[in-house]
Amino acid sequence: MTAFYPSDQFGYSTLLSDDELAVLQGLREVLDREVQPLLADHWEAGEFPYQIVPKLVELDLMNAGTSALYGGFRNFELARTDASVATFYNAQSGLFRTTVNLGGSPAQVAALDARIASFDCTGVFALTEPEHGSDIAGGLATTARRTGDTWVLNGAKRWIGGASSADVLAVFARDEADGQVKAFLVAADAPGVILRKIQRKTSLRIMQNADIDLVNVQVAETDRLQRINSFKDVAALLRSMRSDVAWIATGLQAGAYEAALRYAKTREQFGKPLAAFQLTQQKLATMLGNVTASLGLVVRLSQQQEAGVFTEENSALAKMFCCERMRHTVALAREIVGGNGITLDTDVARFHADAEAVYSYEGTHEINSLIVGRAVTGQSAFS
Repeated sequence: MTAFYPSDQFGYSTLLSDDELAVLQGLREVLDREVQPLLADHWEAGEFPYQIVPKLVELDLMNAGTSALYGGFRNFELARTDASVATFYNAQSGLFRTTVNLGGSPAQVAALDARIASFDCTGVFALTEPEHGSDIAGGLATTARRTGDTWVLNGAKRWIGGASSADVLAVFARDEADGQVKAFLVAADAPGVILRKIQRKTSLRIMQNADIDLVNVQVAETDRLQRINSFKDVAALLRSMRSDVAWIATGLQAGAYEAALRYAKTREQFGKPLAAFQLTQQKLATMLGNVTASLGLVVRLSQQQEAGVFTEENSALAKMFCCERMRHTVALAREIVGGNGITLDTDVARFHADAEAVYSYEGTHEINSLIVGRAVTGQSAFS
């Protein structure tokens, strides 16, 4: 039987149900037919192909499968095609939906979850700031001041992917009264919200990231997410979200491996295909090992989370390890493709460049390493 993924050497995808595999097959067909042909031109232009969004929405991917493993392989399938498309979709299905479902009151979840799943209400996760990324827990500078049943937000956010096309921004701000972090659902077109596209990126060029200024933005208390009342509550969101990024990193390296393998089988040098050379085979074997190890880790992480086990160090370890293996894998893909690996024609250059953004977002390698180190030693190395 042909493997569902050429990069799934140990057959982890066989843990999915037949129905889940059928949904993923349908997704692949849309990605191959509707998305793949657009990627190179839109990457070079630094623009997102918004015409693909209705095609993805029609698949009803958030309701088509319920297992955590299906959700992981959905990210894997998207990322093995393109990291920006995976990041765009995950901004809705992972970041925004998780923020509302874990951070909202039961009434807020009931009102919004179905609309989020259908893309009737689109949103993004606005935590990172221009001067605060890794130190956001203690350094978050955006403020919220309550007057009666209205909050006034002031501050700035940066690197907010998908903000320019979103209906709602999930904005995290520090309450001036108690110093604790709260979260607010802010209309993207609300008075005082100023969005600017971040230009001149060399990674995830298809994904539209924004700088956001918040100037005396008024938000009703009813639009405050009721179960986010400290950064401890935000950290609970991140524990869940990091598993999504680990899956994206794994899918991206699978895409790079499969692209390099296709090239090696067809490109001839010295009278034979590159795939016939020992050094090429060694690189391919190493890349496949990286993908296989990453898949094993994220599959087990998803199984744990489905069983209700959410630990900060496990999600941090997955993000840290899979992203490090991803960086190695895309570098080897670039070596195999040679000079053609710096053009967009083989897909390898896109994977190679986009890996740098995935390596850094949802917690840098260093921060995730320290989260794991704190757990295993009992000693915090954070300043």
